[in-house]
Amino acid sequence: MRLPIPRRLRRPRTTSTATVADAATPLDGVDTVLADLDGVVYRGRHAIDHAVDSLTDVARTRRVGYITNNASRTAETVAGQLAGYGLEVGADDVVTSPQAAVRLLVEAVPAGSTVLVVGGEGLTSVLEAEGFVVTRSADDAPAAVVQGFSPDVGWAQLAEASFALHTGIPWIATNTDWTIPQERGVAPGNGTLVSAVHTAVGRLPVTAGKPETPIFTAAVERFGATKAAFIGDRLDTDIVGANAAGLVSILVLTGIDGAKQVLAADAKSRPDFIVGDLRELDQPYPETVEHDEEDVHVVTVRGASVAVRGHVVRVLAEGDDPVDLLRAGAIAVWGTGKAIYGLDVDPKLHADG
Repeated sequence: MRLPIPRRLRRPRTTSTATVADAATPLDGVDTVLADLDGVVYRGRHAIDHAVDSLTDVARTRRVGYITNNASRTAETVAGQLAGYGLEVGADDVVTSPQAAVRLLVEAVPAGSTVLVVGGEGLTSVLEAEGFVVTRSADDAPAAVVQGFSPDVGWAQLAEASFALHTGIPWIATNTDWTIPQERGVAPGNGTLVSAVHTAVGRLPVTAGKPETPIFTAAVERFGATKAAFIGDRLDTDIVGANAAGLVSILVLTGIDGAKQVLAADAKSRPDFIVGDLRELDQPYPETVEHDEEDVHVVTVRGASVAVRGHVVRVLAEGDDPVDLLRAGAIAVWGTGKAIYGLDVDPKLHADG
């Protein structure tokens, strides 16, 4: 019996060799391309290979914008960093989680209200520009608490937020990323700090940033997109969020998540497209060819083939491109309808992590 094929990454089933030249590109029909930053455009202080040239090429025919969950920096600062790599970017091209948070705040409290802020300039500057009064003390009877990441956040700020939130006022978090990449490694992110306050007050905030939809909605509205694609390197924030917002989701394998995470992805975190780097955005996306041989289901992407028999997943041919092997493996694994821990997966499918 033929195994079910997931909706995402589904291609027309055929018994003949697929023609790559006839395949659509990931950006076909897309008028706006939104990109995550760390792991997509740069890693640490350095631009990722091919990212700047590829995004510059895309910008010749489509609107390009950038989305960041990092609440510690202003849009101007982010744009300055991107411009330093050679991209033509202004502050209006950058959508930040504080900008998305202030949209939620406007709906939650009266204009000009006093708001207790946990975070830095990237957050306070946006709220003040919208006419809100920023305080750091619960004694000022704030109408709401807005919490974002800053390396300067410590116990005192978290305590003030807790004191204020015990009154039942609205609580908005810019994002809940558990970790944040740093030059020296991975450090606790805003989600860790939000969790500390949650433990103290016994309730959760409304979240503006990825994977929640407000930040994607803000970007789509700002750029006037009719069909937008989002490029990210993390399944749990970037791809989950893009899927939930109805955007074309593109996972690039230059950042956090790799083969192991892709193969184990649940239905909500499966990307529409998987690319090795951003040069593939405007290249024909390879077709997936599937056929059955008695009780074996075979998935082929160009020269890479993966077979599924029962709970056993095996590589038949690795092909010339490891991304093709991952694409075939993902379709094969996802098509079983089983969780990854219920399968015997060929180690060749995740040899590179």
